[in-house]
Amino acid sequence: MIGNLNIELLRSFLAVVESSSFTAAAQALGLRQSTVSGHIARLEQALGRPLLTRDTHRVAPTPDGQAMIGFAREVVDAQDRLRAFFSPGGLRGRIRLGVSEDYTLSTLAQVLACFAGRHDAVDLQITVGLSRTLYQGYDAGELDVIFCKRRRGDPRGTLAWTEDLIWTGRPGFVPDPAKPLPLVLYPPPSMTRTLALDALETVGRSWRVVCTSGSLMGLRAAVEAGLGIAPHSAKVMPPGLAAIPEAVGLPPLGAVEFVVLGPGRQHAAATALQETILASTGELQGAAH
Repeated sequence: MIGNLNIELLRSFLAVVESSSFTAAAQALGLRQSTVSGHIARLEQALGRPLLTRDTHRVAPTPDGQAMIGFAREVVDAQDRLRAFFSPGGLRGRIRLGVSEDYTLSTLAQVLACFAGRHDAVDLQITVGLSRTLYQGYDAGELDVIFCKRRRGDPRGTLAWTEDLIWTGRPGFVPDPAKPLPLVLYPPPSMTRTLALDALETVGRSWRVVCTSGSLMGLRAAVEAGLGIAPHSAKVMPPGLAAIPEAVGLPPLGAVEFVVLGPGRQHAAATALQETILASTGELQGAAH
C-alpha cells in the first residue's frame, strides 16, 4: 500500500527532472543537495520503484519516473492553485482583467466581489470587449487574465464550458424567408459574427447587416426593437431575447468554448482570480436567465 506522499518530495523530484541535476535542483529550491537526495530516496522507497537513473554526467527519469512526472505536476499545481485561492489576504498587486462583452449583464460582478472580499489588497482593472480584441491585448502584454470565447486555432486557456451558439431575436419574431436575413452583429473581428456569416454562406442564405454595435447593450436594444436577429450564447443570453425556432430553418452556428487564460501559476494573484472564475462557472452560465 502506498501512503500519502509528502508534496515536498514531489517538488524535489520535478526540480531534479527539469534541471537534470541534483545540484541545480537544490539551488532552485533553496535546499541542500543532501536534502534533495534524501527526498528522492524517500519518494522511491515509498513507491517501491526507482524513478531516476544517475551517472557522473547526468540524471534522467526511468520509465516509472517518466510516468511520475505528469502525476507530480498535477499534484503540485493543484496545491499551488489551492494556496493562491484561499490565501487570507496575502496576495497583493494589480490584475488587468479582460472580460468578454457577453458577461456585462451576468453575475460576474458577484464573482469579482467574492474575489475582492478574499483578497482586498489586490486591485482589479477591468476591460470589457470582443474576445478577439481581448486576445490581442493579452498577447501584447496589456492584460493579465482574459475570460472570453476561445480564439479559433488557439489551444491556450483553461476550459470553463462549451456550448452551441443560437440565433436569437425579439420574442415571436420570425424572419421573412423571401427576404435577406436581417442581422444585428458585433463589428469585426467578432467570433460570433464570423460564425454567423460563415454558416449562412455555407447554405447559400442571403443576408444583410441591419445594425452593428460594439456593445451588448446596443445589440440587445436593436434585437428587442425587431430590427433583426443576432447569434448569441444561449446560457448567457440577456433578458428580452428569445431563441429563433428551429422550424425557421436557419443553419446551425456551431459550438464555442469559453476559457480563462492567464500568465501561469507564477503569478499568484492572477491564479487565484482564474480559480475563482472557474469555480463559479455554474453561476455564470445561468446568470442571464
